[in-house]
Amino acid sequence: MAREERETETSAAAKVSSWPLFVALGLAVGEVGVVMAIYPLAIGGLVLFAGSITGILTEAGYTERPWRTLTALSGVFVALGLIVVVTRTGTSVGAIESALASTDTIVLRGFSIVGAGIVALAASIAGGSVTDAGPAA
Repeated sequence: MAREERETETSAAAKVSSWPLFVALGLAVGEVGVVMAIYPLAIGGLVLFAGSITGILTEAGYTERPWRTLTALSGVFVALGLIVVVTRTGTSVGAIESALASTDTIVLRGFSIVGAGIVALAASIAGGSVTDAGPAA
């Protein structure tokens, strides 16, 4: 085998990304958390999913900095979660409380998505502020 062929194979092997594994793991953990009513697990899985999507986009060169992408994904999560809750219960606080008391899984999924969006937003704000601050002089 020629040296050029080996270098091509080595460089192709070095470009294998681990992000797709974390995308799948995040979705699976999030769904297990919802099904088993362990909502911190559900929120953590969805945050892992959002972070993995952000990592893929950054690694592929679609974004320079991951924090804006994570902020956008967290906004999408909050909006989608609120849409799920409102379409299932309406805007009445009493209807939302009764749906939570009856353990309506769709409403609980909506709240898990909103919670994941809020946690991802907090992470993007914290990460962006640390990165933008730069090293201490």
